[in-house]
Amino acid sequence: MSCRSSRSRVRGFSLVELMVALVLGLIIVGGVISIFLSNQQAARANEGLARLQENARVAFELMARDVRQAGGNLCGATVTANVLNNAAATWWADWDGGVIRGYDETQDTVGIVPFGLGVGQRVAGTHAVAVLSGGMFNGFVVTGHNPTTHVFSLNTPNHDLAAGDVVMVCDGASAAIAQLSAVSGAPIGSLTHAQAGTLNTTTDLGFPLGSPKTFQPGGMVSRYTANFWYVGHNPRGGTSLYRMNRTGVPEEVAESVTGMQAQFLLRNQTSGNLGNDWVTASAVAAWDNAAADLVVAVRLTLDLETTNRVGTDQQPLRRQLFHVVNLRNRPAP
Repeated sequence: MSCRSSRSRVRGFSLVELMVALVLGLIIVGGVISIFLSNQQAARANEGLARLQENARVAFELMARDVRQAGGNLCGATVTANVLNNAAATWWADWDGGVIRGYDETQDTVGIVPFGLGVGQRVAGTHAVAVLSGGMFNGFVVTGHNPTTHVFSLNTPNHDLAAGDVVMVCDGASAAIAQLSAVSGAPIGSLTHAQAGTLNTTTDLGFPLGSPKTFQPGGMVSRYTANFWYVGHNPRGGTSLYRMNRTGVPEEVAESVTGMQAQFLLRNQTSGNLGNDWVTASAVAAWDNAAADLVVAVRLTLDLETTNRVGTDQQPLRRQLFHVVNLRNRPAP
């Protein structure tokens, strides 16, 4: 009797119990999947935001350093003679035309980088900035200058300059921009700036242009730099911040940059008064170094967008960041 009674009480799960268990299991699995997907989405968004911030940091770091040094040289000289041949005809050589020049969205830069859809071409509706400087880094000390043979002697043979390079040479009194016609590395470094064909208009490097000049020992020679900053199309179908130097080869600096705006603060050289507000490039009357109102600060604004749709609305993350840069090498009014 007892055995039959015990066996009669042993039974499996009913259909209702199985269905309830299945539903509870699905709810738990669904919750786990939901948490996983939510965490994955948050991770992707955080990664995308981190990439944007890193791209912005790199872009502002490099561009701001370049803008800050516009018009500068390693000696702090305030006047510069530019002896490059036909300098006014080329954006990168036109020192007297302005060491910093802006271009707003209505100003095409056909002679530099035109608007277009090709790789490296400028994105329509974006601003651009051209910056010229005396190469504030990696200079070499001048130990002697012979204006008759047009040769500079350096303190080291271990320089990286070559014939054809454009250099800025300076001492405490003045600076000069010239193209090298010959270079030697032994026993000491020597640089020749002789007039030769399409190189220099004169061998006299004094200021005003054409004046004789002997640079003093202790002066510096550095590679002249000219950079054009703009937003261009990259080879991956997106847009990036680009920099182009005098070689004409665009260099991608930071991806995910979709737009750039540049605004300028002016100072009147007679009164010393600052402008009332930031202005765009089209509102600057003159960029040349003798202009009545000189640019003394630049406000750079970058628009950035992730390459993937990692936002909560399944759209790319977008950020707009700005950075203000003061020009260090503007003469006092």
